[in-house]
Amino acid sequence: MNIYHSLDSFEKLEYGVVTSGTFDGVHLGHKKILSRLREISEQSGGETVVLTFWPHPRTVVSDDSQSLQLLSTIDEKIELFSQLGIQHLAIVPFTRAFSELSSHEFIQQILVERIGTKKLVIGYDHRFGRNREGSFEFLQENCSSYGFEVEEIPREDIENMAISSSRIRKSLITGHISEANELLGRAYSLSGTVVKGKQLGRTIGFPTANLHLHESYKLIPMNGVYIINATHNDLTFKGMLNIGVRPTVDGTMRTIEAHLFDFNQEIYGEDLKLELLHYLRPEQKFDNLDMLVQQINIDKQNSQHYFL
Repeated sequence: MNIYHSLDSFEKLEYGVVTSGTFDGVHLGHKKILSRLREISEQSGGETVVLTFWPHPRTVVSDDSQSLQLLSTIDEKIELFSQLGIQHLAIVPFTRAFSELSSHEFIQQILVERIGTKKLVIGYDHRFGRNREGSFEFLQENCSSYGFEVEEIPREDIENMAISSSRIRKSLITGHISEANELLGRAYSLSGTVVKGKQLGRTIGFPTANLHLHESYKLIPMNGVYIINATHNDLTFKGMLNIGVRPTVDGTMRTIEAHLFDFNQEIYGEDLKLELLHYLRPEQKFDNLDMLVQQINIDKQNSQHYFL
């Protein structure tokens, strides 16, 4: 997959089969659009292009940008688009000036003159241009003058799947990880660097990897205990994860701590990817450490049984 962090380096295609959007999570609804993109390119001999925007447009045009929580980082999106067989990924720097482009300017300057769009595929509620003024109806009325065709994924196709990024976010922050994974079509993941914590886990027989996320805007699911797969140096380990403030030891800072089964390496400063498979229980405060250890042992047994 060719990746462009600026349209200045994009060489205009003879037959671009294009879609555009933020694609947060690259979930099953998005995959339907991308599947249609590949299908058209194979039939036409064209090349697939995903046009996405970074930073997320809401961080530029919205007053609530500080509260923005995303399902995927830009690096995760790049990996997912590559896995889905996209040929060209253009990551457009989203600035205030870019947000002021009219729908006509966006189509003419970006889709036509820069990309070489011959077929545009969009979701049913896709909007573009200044104040989201552009619509499928606008494209239908004007696409012939721009020299390309437009296809909209029908509303019922997406609604029948009942998938949206906002629904997935809600599932994650309410502890419904299995539902979120089903809508994503894969396990929700958290990636970061292992940092030193208070090292309490090793004193009670459960050493943990304390994860510092690479990006602060990445959505962290509801506090609690999860069953996970962890990937380190391309090797995968089973384990369990606690997200929370550790109330039994009077913790105040929210942490992400993974205990990996059959793993005893020191990996401070190294990268770790956690895939959240199942939600076991909410975080709770125990009267003493012995009760906490007793519950962690139960959690481990339940986790190991999950993998059988």
